[in-house]
Amino acid sequence: MAETQTDAARRRVLIAEDEALIRLDLAEMLAEEGYEVVGEAGDGETAIRLAEELKPDLVILDIKMPIMDGLAAAERIAGARIAPVIILTAFSQRDLVERARAAGAMAYLVKPFQKSDLVPAVEIALSRYSEIAALEAEVAGLTDRLEVRKTVERAKGALMTTYNMSEPQAFKWIQRTAMDHRMTMKEVSERILAETAGGEVAEPAS
Repeated sequence: MAETQTDAARRRVLIAEDEALIRLDLAEMLAEEGYEVVGEAGDGETAIRLAEELKPDLVILDIKMPIMDGLAAAERIAGARIAPVIILTAFSQRDLVERARAAGAMAYLVKPFQKSDLVPAVEIALSRYSEIAALEAEVAGLTDRLEVRKTVERAKGALMTTYNMSEPQAFKWIQRTAMDHRMTMKEVSERILAETAGGEVAEPAS
């Protein structure tokens, strides 16, 4: 637990929510879990400015805000590769979730939420963002990058099913194996998929 808190303490979070009470609750929840709230905004435009200035590790954006809404702000922040984004909304419609994904959001939270909902969403967003950054560092072209991401996603699924790994564990295993054997993550993923199809998957090292 101590290790988790130490890791969390290094994570700096920016909150954008136009309702002051919700913003305060959110800041308190994050602080209680060891995250550092480095900035707060009441509209999307201010959120973008603060994100550019503060370079936080994570941005939480409410969907409904004045001047600029959370989806538009998410698109700008995610597009500039500033930080992973979590979308906060009072609506759980499927189309809104898809729009949030299209805007670059790594996770979303539906209000009202508890601390038990918030922390997993934060960790998922940070984990997915680091995965994408690692893949982008490996592949330059956008088309190739999308192809690699699909292959790695399928390989992660195979490891999760076969060895009951979590998603972050599966990605770390692929990443570590690629480094150890001086292969690309795509090559490792393709090998995992081939072995899975043949029913002869080598058991991952712990």
